Amino acid sequence: MSGRSVRDRLVAALRRGGRPGTGRAGHDEDTAALRAELDARRAEVRRLRRRVRELEAGLLDDLPDQVGAVARAVRAEHLTLLGARPLHDLAQAVLEAEARDLPGVLLECGTARGGSAIVMAEAKAPGRRLFVHDVFGLIPPPTQEDGEDVHARYATIVEGRAKGRGGETYYGYRDDLYSEVRDSFARHGLPVDSSGVTLVRGLFEDTLTGDEPVAVAHLDGDWYASTRTCLERVVPRLVPSGRLVVDDYFAWSGCRKAVDEFLAREGTRYGLVREMHARLHLVRTA
Repeated sequence: MSGRSVRDRLVAALRRGGRPGTGRAGHDEDTAALRAELDARRAEVRRLRRRVRELEAGLLDDLPDQVGAVARAVRAEHLTLLGARPLHDLAQAVLEAEARDLPGVLLECGTARGGSAIVMAEAKAPGRRLFVHDVFGLIPPPTQEDGEDVHARYATIVEGRAKGRGGETYYGYRDDLYSEVRDSFARHGLPVDSSGVTLVRGLFEDTLTGDEPVAVAHLDGDWYASTRTCLERVVPRLVPSGRLVVDDYFAWSGCRKAVDEFLAREGTRYGLVREMHARLHLVRTA
């Protein structure tokens, strides 16, 4: 029997307890038993979730040694919000581009504390450029195209109630996020000045102006407007077999709406194929 049915039985038992003529002692025993069963099932779910996280963490061992080491390190330092599986998939996307010798630069649009970009930098060939775009501060506000989930989240952020990974200070509240990200690259052996990395500060609409071909792009813009801008500016630059990893498709309604609209309008033109990994991947075939 599912955990939800246990909750339904518990609610029903509590309701019965308020009706005249019900046996109080029997009701209390039933309620206690149901609560104990529900607690046991919740504990089992927590145990299974921990086990899944442990198994996913093992995926990082499949990466080349140094790439895996950097991926584990940035997660340990809470430099990325990505779990082990999506971080593994992102690293593999870059490694595959290198193995296939795809032309083009790498892009990350939205980097927070820089962890995923650091992994991309470690996975890429030394001669390939990586451009990391971010406002390096508080995320811009959503628009009317975003749903209630997005506006509720943004209210939490601007009211100062957002929490960072591991209870640390939320990245948008940090005084000099740009310098922190720059220092984190250096601390992990990838100083931006000598590792082919460029940190680009500003709104996507102002900074995504290049025309270089793109091999892999990691899109982490959260809301509708930023996602739409990135799709419109980056997809035409994707090389054949190039890949765009959309971090927030399943997380925020605005991102999902922007992607679905773009695919309906331009997907066939650019030969975009959906691939379902830990995150949505869009692969260009045309």
